[in-house]
Amino acid sequence: MRKPIIAGNWKMNLKIAEGVALVEALKPLVADVDNVEVVVCPMFTALDAVAKAAAGSNVQVGAQNAYVKASGAYTGEISPQFLQDAGCAWVIIGHSERRHILGETDALLNEKLRFALAAGMKVMFCIGELLEERKGGLMNDVIRRQVVEGLKGLTAADLANVVLAYEPVWAIGTGETASPEQAEEVHVFTRALVAELFGADAAAAIRIQYGGSVKADNAAELFSKENVDGFLVGGAALKADSFAAIVKAAR
Repeated sequence: MRKPIIAGNWKMNLKIAEGVALVEALKPLVADVDNVEVVVCPMFTALDAVAKAAAGSNVQVGAQNAYVKASGAYTGEISPQFLQDAGCAWVIIGHSERRHILGETDALLNEKLRFALAAGMKVMFCIGELLEERKGGLMNDVIRRQVVEGLKGLTAADLANVVLAYEPVWAIGTGETASPEQAEEVHVFTRALVAELFGADAAAAIRIQYGGSVKADNAAELFSKENVDGFLVGGAALKADSFAAIVKAAR
C-alpha cells in the first residue's frame, strides 16, 4: 500500500508569525491522522520558525526549491544542506512556476533532483502540461519528456525518496480542476513510464500526487482514484481548517 502524502505549498505567502500560527492551528486537527504523511512548505524566511513549531508533531516541513551546490558564491540561492539545517525533510523541485516563470529546464531540474537526493532530502518532483499542450494533443509527449529527462540518472532505489506531483498547469490557481478521470489518466500514464524506466516494482511503489485547485470539497472524489496517492495543495493549504479537511479526505 502506498501511504498518501498531502503537502501544502504556501508559495510566496504567510509571514513568519502567520506561518507559525497556521501550524499551531493545524497540529491538533491532524494529530490523530497516522496513515497520511502531512507536509507544509513555507517560504525560506519562515522555515526555521515553522519547523520549530512543527517539532514533535506529525507535520513535516519542506522547502519550495533548492540549488545544486552545497555552498559558495551563488547569490540568492539556497542548498539542500541549508534547508536541512533549518529543519526541512522535503523539497519541491520543478514546480510549474519554476519551469514557466523562471525558465528552469529539464536538465537543471534533473540536476537539482539528483543533488537534493544525494544530500539526503526527500523530493516532490513536479510535472504537468500547459493548456495549449493538452488541447494540441501533446500532453503525453510533455509528461514523457518531463519524467524521462527529470529522472535521468536515478536508480529504482532512489525513487523511494521521490514523489511525483502531477500538476496540470491550466488548473493551478485558476479554480479549474482536472476531473478525477483526467487526473487518473495521467497518473496511470506516468506510472507506466516509471515501469518502463525502473521496473514494475518501482512503479507500483512510487507515489503520485495531484495538484491543481484541490479543495476540501473535491479532495475525496479525486482521491478515490486508484493511482492518486495524495495532493500538492496551493491556496487551500493557507488555512488550517481547509488543509486539515483535505488531509482527512485522504485518510
